[in-house]
Amino acid sequence: MTDFTTPTRRGLLRGAAMLSALGLVPGAAWAADYPSRPLTMLVPWGAGGGTDATARMISALLERKLGQPINVVNRTGGAGVIGHSAIATAQPDGYTLGIVTVEITMMHHMGLTELTHADYTPLGLMNADSPAVTVSSASEYKDIASLTEAIRASAPGTFKASGTSQGGIWHLALVGWLQALGLAPDHVTWVPSEGSAPAMQDLIAGGIDIVTVSLGETKAMVDAGRAVNLALMGSDRASSHPDLPTLAEAGGGDFALATWRGVAGPKDLPQDVADVVSAALAEIAVDPEFTEFMNSRGFNITYLDPAAHAAMMADADGQMATTMAAAGLVQG
Repeated sequence: MTDFTTPTRRGLLRGAAMLSALGLVPGAAWAADYPSRPLTMLVPWGAGGGTDATARMISALLERKLGQPINVVNRTGGAGVIGHSAIATAQPDGYTLGIVTVEITMMHHMGLTELTHADYTPLGLMNADSPAVTVSSASEYKDIASLTEAIRASAPGTFKASGTSQGGIWHLALVGWLQALGLAPDHVTWVPSEGSAPAMQDLIAGGIDIVTVSLGETKAMVDAGRAVNLALMGSDRASSHPDLPTLAEAGGGDFALATWRGVAGPKDLPQDVADVVSAALAEIAVDPEFTEFMNSRGFNITYLDPAAHAAMMADADGQMATTMAAAGLVQG
């Protein structure tokens, strides 16, 4: 087991444990020995997807850091509600952690749950993927500036876009972009799909004009020369695609959004336990095995420490409230 405490701190914790055993200190001081048994990592999404793949890589590396096995469990259903609920309601002892995703800032606005980002102990953001604006290689638009100009000049409904279901994160990316351009949220018609793969197929077939999904989801078609990423809807360029400009850099408007994945525990996780896990995650974020895994799949590595992770989730919640309201998705 890797110990992330200093010698002085270890001595203090051992002393606290002795006092607790004598009944002189309220609460448990067992965090000095954490973890002393296997852990569970809950994943709110299905096996084989991007969140599942990321969770399993993080868990494999976290096992080495903590010296205990980690069992990855997919708790799916309810558009992410079931898995996120399982993380939030777990015993706050550090032995059940989970992957919290951007949907936690969306679900309560839709009336699906009362859970919010405040129901968790953030331990570290590990990944954030902004969508690209992608067109067919046969498209007449070769850069984001010309496409943006054409959309602005077009009649509502002239352009069609896809990438996910109605109200999904990639639909909200389009809505937010259109708002930033001063256009109505439905100026470009959204064509719902069952995911990025069918949307990309529809793009290549000419059924739609634009796809707004993550770079990893466009990779196969782009590598095959059948699609082109024009710009990234991100604040910064992606580590996996350093040559792809952001919207703001290339004349596509000033808008950024990301789907993200972070590790969290239930609310009120003991600070000593949180410190052990967050220290390990900080090391994993720069581990060559992790960086190579993420870059090979087109996943952007964006690490934030627990405090910044918490602030990011709060900001994302506000952004989602505004964008979802524009799309008519807010309930109550």
